[in-house]
Amino acid sequence: MTNSLRPQGHRGAALPPAQQSARGVPSPRSSPTLKAATSLTPKAATGAAAPGTKPAKQRDAFFDNAKYLAIVLVAMGHAWEPLKGQSRVLEAAYTVVYAFHMPAFILISGYFSRSFDMRADRLKRLVTGVAVPYVVFEVAYSLFSRWADDNPGQSISVLDPLYLTWFLAALFVWRLTTPLWKLVRWPLPLALVIAMLASVSPDIGDDLDLQRVLQFLPFFVLGVFMKPEHFQLVRRREIRILSVPVFATALVVGYWAVPRMNTGWFYHRDSAQQLGAPWWTGPVMTLALFGCSLLLTACFLSWVPRRKLWVTALGAGTLYGYLLHGFLVKGGEYWGWFNHAWLHKPLGEVFVTLVAAAGVTLLCTPPVQRVFRFAMEPRMEWAFKRDATELARERAGTAKS
Repeated sequence: MTNSLRPQGHRGAALPPAQQSARGVPSPRSSPTLKAATSLTPKAATGAAAPGTKPAKQRDAFFDNAKYLAIVLVAMGHAWEPLKGQSRVLEAAYTVVYAFHMPAFILISGYFSRSFDMRADRLKRLVTGVAVPYVVFEVAYSLFSRWADDNPGQSISVLDPLYLTWFLAALFVWRLTTPLWKLVRWPLPLALVIAMLASVSPDIGDDLDLQRVLQFLPFFVLGVFMKPEHFQLVRRREIRILSVPVFATALVVGYWAVPRMNTGWFYHRDSAQQLGAPWWTGPVMTLALFGCSLLLTACFLSWVPRRKLWVTALGAGTLYGYLLHGFLVKGGEYWGWFNHAWLHKPLGEVFVTLVAAAGVTLLCTPPVQRVFRFAMEPRMEWAFKRDATELARERAGTAKS
């Protein structure tokens, strides 16, 4: 939901306990109430499993489809950024998309982070799947900016997220706090209070993009406490029907608001004072945008297919698409791809939208995942101590043989 392609630090998106994936964005798992889409291994699909091993859990098509569609909206929004200034219609669509695409992605991330605790294997996955990719892509984006934009002054700072990396920094912080949210009595109201206080605190600073970490926090906390039946509710037929006039109304309101409202509110990266508004508007806008984002997220999820489609398998690679598409969009800005006059016409805007959707789709595919797995899912066995339980099992197995 935020204009994450701008350099933020340099200015003037009953189930069994969910398991974390190796990537920063958690992998969805199936439940008895939700249809399973595709198994993780061929043996799981045939029912054959090696003796003494647990059956592989299945991914849920609904969540994979939702993640894929959300990341497509993210890429489209970033591609619209250089074009929207000359089109009120495009800016209205941009505003509506930015109102819910990152909240939807963050809510799903929270839902599949709900089993996170300080267990050694989960901390290891947090480091290899979130912290390491954050450092790698923070450096990569900084070097890319130096080269493509001829900007030798671009610094490298792991404390000052650049472009899209803010989400990984935020996810790292959010997931570490998951056990705390399970302890407090009123987690969502507390998260909302924290977000409202952040919106009136211009001195928070840019370290780890903390302003966005705090302002987006309620969506993650809500996801932690979501249950399968909540997703079943939004997938009812009547909700899908009602979502059509809701989205139509949102587009009309967005069109009306374009010349009257600062779109910076949707990025959640600044305080009210930094947006030129009185301090008291911060808490008001925080609550208003939270309600608006949840309504549009529910409408979005109501139209997500629940069956397995050809794009379902791409849901496992959404973090690849998220982090890699930034190089294409920023490269296009640096090299003037968006400066052609015909791209600012309606047909050109449609063309850019289709290219953005196709590009991020390709970046989520398995071949791309295999190429960049070293950076996104490093095993790093050399960096961690062997778990005592695992060593005991290996010794027991050796003794039996």
